[in-house]
Amino acid sequence: MDEHNALPELTPNTYTSRELSWIAFNQRVLALAQDKRLPPLERVKFLAIFSSNLDEFYMVRVASWHNKMKLGMTSTRPDGYSPKELLTEIRKRVSELMEQQRETMREVLAELCDDGICIADISELNAEERTAIRAYFQDEVFPVLTPLAVDHARPFPFISNLSLNLMIWLKRKNDANEELEFVRLKVPDVLPRLVSLGSIMRRYDGANARDEVLIWLEDIISNNLDSLFPGMTVLEQHPFRVTRNADIDYEHEQEDRLLDISAMIENSVRERQFGSAVRLSVQNSISERTLSRLVEGLKVDPEYDVYRIDGALGISALFELLNIDRPDLKYPAHVPRIPETLSDKDIFTAIRQNDILLHHPYDSFSPVEDFFWTAARDPNVLAIKATLYRVGKNSPIVQALAEARENDKQVAVLVELKARFDEENNLEWARVLEHKGVHVTYGVEELPVKTHAKVALVVRREADGVRRYVHLGTGNYNASTARMYTDMGIFTCNHEIGNDALALFNRLTGYAPGTNYRRLLVAPEYLLNNLIRLIDNEIAAAKAGKPARIIFKMNQLEEDVVIQKLYQASQAGVEIDLIVRGLCCLRVGIPGYSERIRVRSIVGRYLEHSRIYYFQNAPPDERVYLGSADIMRRNLYNRVEVVFPVLDERLQQRVRRILETCLADNLNTWELQQDGYYCRIEPIPGTPPVDCQEIFMENSSGIE
Repeated sequence: MDEHNALPELTPNTYTSRELSWIAFNQRVLALAQDKRLPPLERVKFLAIFSSNLDEFYMVRVASWHNKMKLGMTSTRPDGYSPKELLTEIRKRVSELMEQQRETMREVLAELCDDGICIADISELNAEERTAIRAYFQDEVFPVLTPLAVDHARPFPFISNLSLNLMIWLKRKNDANEELEFVRLKVPDVLPRLVSLGSIMRRYDGANARDEVLIWLEDIISNNLDSLFPGMTVLEQHPFRVTRNADIDYEHEQEDRLLDISAMIENSVRERQFGSAVRLSVQNSISERTLSRLVEGLKVDPEYDVYRIDGALGISALFELLNIDRPDLKYPAHVPRIPETLSDKDIFTAIRQNDILLHHPYDSFSPVEDFFWTAARDPNVLAIKATLYRVGKNSPIVQALAEARENDKQVAVLVELKARFDEENNLEWARVLEHKGVHVTYGVEELPVKTHAKVALVVRREADGVRRYVHLGTGNYNASTARMYTDMGIFTCNHEIGNDALALFNRLTGYAPGTNYRRLLVAPEYLLNNLIRLIDNEIAAAKAGKPARIIFKMNQLEEDVVIQKLYQASQAGVEIDLIVRGLCCLRVGIPGYSERIRVRSIVGRYLEHSRIYYFQNAPPDERVYLGSADIMRRNLYNRVEVVFPVLDERLQQRVRRILETCLADNLNTWELQQDGYYCRIEPIPGTPPVDCQEIFMENSSGIE
């Protein structure tokens, strides 16, 4: 405690707002869409990711600050922002970025049009095409539309989260004195948002048209409103989109709901659609009477919550363009490698010979799936245990676990139902596993603590006794994200790690709060203190005159005590390199605080997701750690996380090469400046360009 009292103080000058730092990260995502070196469909993808990121940011983070402002709360964070001040600054910065996004979108869509992929305006089409579109509307769209009138007998309807809608003003024909009528019409999300003109023409006109001309669904509806309202004249129609508070506060759920966690999750997910509105997006062309009616009906604050946008709303829908079969407009395909150690032998034999390190997506995820399938079918395997956070739909790993149970293995799975926005999916396959007879648990006894660890344990009977095989990872057991996220994992049958994994599962599925571990750093009980201990060791080495260095690679850096310890380490002479993909609350270059700290962010083709912790002066068996945890309060205090050592010296050297390759990157990297803004690194004249992700695609171990 005395050491913590002496830590450098965190103030607005030494601590950046988490929300504003996240916005800076999303700006780096937008920069990829602006990068003309990228293939055009990849630029479209990053435009869509930028929008999808913003949606989640408003549903969770902005919604939280909305609540604080409504409750009159003041800030308790070191950045010093009050809720009102922060929401004002968020709005300012997001509005600026959205203007850039729209300008970029127009540029990229024009480039795609030159390549034959066009989003057309119906007014530009010929008579035959408009006739075919009307026929498509009548057959496919009209039957699923439900206009909802608003009048003295019918109240303003509920607008669901992220739904796209039309606000329509009508007047009765041939009645000059009749008052205007108001209708809300939801654009159905059961239909494609971008509709292929070619498919319409082939069906309704017999013409052989290209599938690469597309039309927004809302434009098709807008141009056929007369079919919906016979006897009425459409005076105005304006699209709008609402974002609602979609965060679920599990910690404060009612006590009586703790009796059935799955029921609580199910109810909470349903309630998510009904959260308060935190953002109303409208087009620039909206009339003032329409906007006023929406503001009144949705009960939003016009000063904080209304965003005027140039063009289509909800452009995360641009993801649909990626389904077009034009490989010439995308990144060249990359085929992940299978490590040589796994190419000619069964996986258990390979693990017995040496620990195996996988670097995804450069190394294939298939050995991880093979680990589960082999265990499910091997007659010598007695038990399989796994933690599952996000596995996706139709998961081969879930199928393997079900088959293992059918083969009379003991199978225990800890399913994290509280994985945000994956709750329904996780609940569905958790019930499938339960029906197969798998032991499924939903977390430790403290409900608010999510289980975010990535651990799988296989217990196998062998000639010399029972052996424990373990897979530990930085990412989820999800084959889809393993193709898009950079993650790392280790297979080992190390006795101490195997025993730790077994103790961890006993802790998760039973009651064992006093569990200790020899090798694994497990949150919330042990991770933070061990990180502090290892940082202190570097501080002591630097004070003794030894070279001292810390390298951390993570997704986010926000936790107060670790930031203070890093400042203290910098003051002591430790050289610190931080590779932080997303938000970073630490400030660099502050005299007396952080002159020796460098922060870089890599944003490229793949989403950087691996977490690596390197300490130069630690004992050899504690020098390199990988794990599931970022340096966030939620990870260190409110989640079950596992950070694990790389014990094999050969693999330690490989991880160091990976880190040094990341630090050498000068094409995907942004560097944090003293003023809190990021500057994109460019190759120094006369030096070769270094794209770490391209290098890893050639050699997953990095620079030789």
